[in-house]
Formats: sequence, C-alpha cells, structure tokens
Amino acid sequence: MYEPIRTKSVHTMAEPCRKIHGPRRSREEELDNRLAGHLTALLTVTDELRVLAPSAALDEAAQRLAERVARMRGGRAPLRATPTTDEAPPARVTALHQRAHTLAGQALVVATSCGDTAGASLAAERLQAHAAALGIAD
Repeated sequence: MYEPIRTKSVHTMAEPCRKIHGPRRSREEELDNRLAGHLTALLTVTDELRVLAPSAALDEAAQRLAERVARMRGGRAPLRATPTTDEAPPARVTALHQRAHTLAGQALVVATSCGDTAGASLAAERLQAHAAALGIAD
C-alpha cells in the first residue's frame, strides 16, 4: 500500500559531533612549552628593568635567558619587546622586580617538574637576584 522511502529522511539524527583536536602533545612537550613561555616573559621584564635600572648583571641575565629560550625553541631567537624609555618612579621598578620574582618562581616550578636542570638553575638564580632586589630574606 505504501511505497518504501527511497531517500534519506530530513528528520533522521545527524551524526554525532566530533571535536577536532590538533595533534596531541606529550606532557614533556607541554611542560617545555610552558617553561619557554615563562622564561620569555621573564626576559621581557628583564629587558624592561635593563632600561629603567641599567646594570651589567641584568644585561648578562637577559643574554642567558635569550640563549636558553633559543635552545628550547630549536635555535629560534625569542621575540623581544621594545622596552619603554621614559622615566619610571621607583614604585615601577619595584613592581617589575616583583613580577620578575613571580615569573622566575613559576619557571623554577615548571623546570623542576620536567627535570630541566639548566632551566631550573637559571630560574633559581633569577629568583634569588630579584628577591635580593626586593629585600626579601632567604
């Protein structure tokens, strides 16, 4: 009596939505990326401090940070922001040291998690230097 349906019905359920994920990274790769990000942020703050409170120690630290990030990223030099050149009140320099201290601490935690001894020693050195600049006791 009825003729069979020969075409697909518009009322059928759609196929389940599949999320498209990019290639998965291992935990180690994720930690390496995170460490490179923290060190790059620390380099940016260090560059800003170099302009506002020039010192040979900050110049050396910036150089070492840039070399470490480049090694982690396969030889690519990190992007570096142009620091401001205007005069800054002492509160701005203190705030930058606090930010650098925080970033160095985060980098130390990630470097320790992934077993990167070179990154951990660099981060610990910067952590101590910024703690000293802030007058934080050991």
